[in-house]
Order: sequence, then structure tokens, then C-alpha cells
Amino acid sequence: MNMNSIMASQLRSLQSTVQLSVMNKALSVNATAVTDMLQSMQDQPAAHPYKGAAVDIKA
Repeated sequence: MNMNSIMASQLRSLQSTVQLSVMNKALSVNATAVTDMLQSMQDQPAAHPYKGAAVDIKA
């Protein structure tokens, strides 16, 4: 193998590693954001169980 093909192979490997690292970091950040969002939703009071379930109509 000549030096150019060895360097090209190493560069492809490095690019793949960097791409996976960036994707892993993005997924981690998104997972943290979703966890925070779900926890903030639990803090909100629940809606009334009958509100909007029935409508009274006078004939």
C-alpha cells in the first residue's frame, strides 16, 4: 500500500469516529431535553376529570 491510501483510510476512519461522537452528543442533549420536558409536565396540575367530557343542551 502506498502512503496516500493509508492516510486516506485513516482519514475516513477519523471522520467516521467524529461523526459518531457528534451524533452521540446530540442524542444525549436531546434525551436530556426530553427528560426535563417530561419532568416539567408532571409538575403541572391535572385537568378536571369531567371538564369537556359532556355537553348540556337545552331543547
